[in-house]
Amino acid sequence: MVSDNIRINSCSAVSNPGVSPSAISIPKQRSQDNGIEEPAVPDSPTKRSTFRVAAILAGLNLAIFIAALEGTTIAPAIASIISDFHSANGYQWIGGSYLLANAAAGPIWVTISDIWGRKPVILTSVIFFFCASIVCAKATSIEMLIIGRAFQGTAAGGILMLVLSIQSDIFKVMWCLAGGIGPVIGGALAEYNWRWIFWINLPISGCAFILLLIFLNVHNPRTAFLEGFKAIDWLGSLSIIGLTLMLLLGLDFGGTIAPWSSPKVVCLIVVGALMSLVFVYVEKRFARCPLMPLGIFKSRSNVACVLVGFAHGFVFIAAEYYIPLQLQSTKELSPLHAGLFTLPIVVGEGVMGIVAGFYIHYTGRYLELIYAGCTLMAIGTGMYISLEADSSFGLFIGSELVGGFGAGMLFAPPLIAMQNLVPQEDTATATATFGFCRAIATAMSIVIGGVVFQNGMEARVKYLLAEGLPLSLAEQYSGQEAAANVLRIPDIENIEHKNAIKEAYAWSLSNMWIMFTVVAVLGVVAGASEKKSGNDTINN
Repeated sequence: MVSDNIRINSCSAVSNPGVSPSAISIPKQRSQDNGIEEPAVPDSPTKRSTFRVAAILAGLNLAIFIAALEGTTIAPAIASIISDFHSANGYQWIGGSYLLANAAAGPIWVTISDIWGRKPVILTSVIFFFCASIVCAKATSIEMLIIGRAFQGTAAGGILMLVLSIQSDIFKVMWCLAGGIGPVIGGALAEYNWRWIFWINLPISGCAFILLLIFLNVHNPRTAFLEGFKAIDWLGSLSIIGLTLMLLLGLDFGGTIAPWSSPKVVCLIVVGALMSLVFVYVEKRFARCPLMPLGIFKSRSNVACVLVGFAHGFVFIAAEYYIPLQLQSTKELSPLHAGLFTLPIVVGEGVMGIVAGFYIHYTGRYLELIYAGCTLMAIGTGMYISLEADSSFGLFIGSELVGGFGAGMLFAPPLIAMQNLVPQEDTATATATFGFCRAIATAMSIVIGGVVFQNGMEARVKYLLAEGLPLSLAEQYSGQEAAANVLRIPDIENIEHKNAIKEAYAWSLSNMWIMFTVVAVLGVVAGASEKKSGNDTINN
């Protein structure tokens, strides 16, 4: 039951949820003298009428729903979008830009809300999302769409963080709902007109804005502008986003847009790697409220928890994003049917997430869930490697369920383990660091997965030519063009040519799943190394 006492938790006590219901909000007093007003004891809750509470929760539900929906509706529609633009250049950034901006913007939004208050900032983020959706819906090129998606992700970071800090009880429910119906909605709208994936946000976000504008009244902590501005880790945010962007762009360009040995690719990768040193230096020397406090990583068990969270974010989002592509290419499914066949993943995640919650609630234990979740996620991802054009739908569904069950067990337990390992005064810092790392992992996953896939398709051109395909047809399914032309496979009349192309997709995607399986196995190793002691349970 949702209480009618809705109040604000500490902004530092919630992690950036990124694309998963991973964070458990635990209000803590910030012990550092950072200039941000942080009451040690929450203010007395404001009494509200039942109608007002219902209106506030409706507005918060709608806001979180649209932000979560945009993370899942896009995957089945990617092929339709890039086919419409007749260009696949940077197609993986349609999803990656949203997730990367989401991860980067969340902490900044929350600190800004300390200056101007929660209500005006969440209203601003909803309006920003509304406008960004219009940009996406009206996009005339894939570049314009990627920019619009980045703006959407920026706004979604604010919505997710602020709704979670206002009332965390509704977060997981709405995330599971959006995750379940998102692929189906995305697939259905893609068959009609993919732009409606973004137009549909307008009435929903409009209703959310009106409800929150009229009914939301929360205590607004007030911080002096200069103090609040200084508290934002601007250098840390810019350096980590810079290093991530340069590394991902270098990997994206390599082998397709430019040779791996080209100065452009080498410079991006080398400078991106060097930026990691800049980030470490900034966090140690300059950050007043570090984006990622490095002291957290002095403990091996803390590092293990973060690695499990990173592996989880990196792997689970890949299945939701690339299984539709596999179904559309090797099984010739429409976007709608591809979306429907991804339901076992989100259902598995949702069911096991609930089971894990009950298990923790009634036993207070969580390490067993980490061990089992990492193992099942690795097994399920490994099963994707064997998927071929002639694989049965039963194998697809079974693989998705195993992977989904494993991923569902890992949304909360690694974070709980980390919170249980650190001193009480560091819980908020640990939570924020964990959430940020997992959010960054999801963005990296989409882009790196696309890089492996398109390089695989580029390498398969010689095979297609050997199978008798004309050069013009083979080039349509090489590199980045493969994702753009996946919906044309059913129109190929020559059965031998069609089968060869489907085999090329299966081979390239199999290589991609090998990479994801390696990361999942690293998660297993990290999970096995998490500390087991008398403190491996929590008190309910």
